[in-house]
Amino acid sequence: METIAKLSNKEKTIAVLKSIETGDKKAISYINPNKYTQHNLSVADGLAGFGALLQLAPADGFKVKTIRAFQDGDYVFTQTVYDFFGPKVGFDVFRFENGLIVEHWDNLIEVAAANPSKHTQTDGTTSNTDLDKTEANKTLVSNFVNDILVNGKMEKLQGYFNGDHYIQHNPNIADGLSGLGQAIEAMAKQGIRMEYNTVHKVLGEGNFVLTISEGKFANKPTSYYDLFRVEDGKIAEHWDVVETITPETDRKNTNGKFNFPN
Repeated sequence: METIAKLSNKEKTIAVLKSIETGDKKAISYINPNKYTQHNLSVADGLAGFGALLQLAPADGFKVKTIRAFQDGDYVFTQTVYDFFGPKVGFDVFRFENGLIVEHWDNLIEVAAANPSKHTQTDGTTSNTDLDKTEANKTLVSNFVNDILVNGKMEKLQGYFNGDHYIQHNPNIADGLSGLGQAIEAMAKQGIRMEYNTVHKVLGEGNFVLTISEGKFANKPTSYYDLFRVEDGKIAEHWDVVETITPETDRKNTNGKFNFPN
């Protein structure tokens, strides 16, 4: 336990994710064996479910590379590239109690080609700055998601950005508000609607803020994980993972996709 205490929760999280590749048993000891609630609906609950997942690894194993990691109170959230039944990119959220992981949420999607502005789903700034502005940045991003994405108050859109300077990592959308507008227009022509109904969690550290929301995409129940980088009080960069929520008949646990503690 002495070694565990010396590691930050962020370091423990990165080690646990890497253990999916390495099978490192020491890292797995950072998960509470008696209390581990799983919100990935395709994985069985508890530490046994995590172990069963590792047993499914192909002969050459899984591959895991964490790109960004942040801590907000008892939560650590990460952005990671996996070779996990095929190349995938995902966000993971872990909740800690007494130095051990007790709960996990995530969103995963297949790796896609670079977007129209030549950005990938994970490239861009990784430097974590402005730690003294964490709460202000969380409020800004929360207001943006609620105003624009949930409530459609498009007259407020310009106020959240520095002109058209906005770096976009969504694989289907180009940079800038102009790129966002073009993508929304193109989806509308195809009869595709992107709906945000509820923001379930806002987590942040410094200039990075993650929002976890529920809604529909093309009329399918959808989980939205959106990571924003804030610069000088404006949204400057965006990464996301949009995942269709697993139907109840196919779920391996009953914990729900969201259900964050108050």
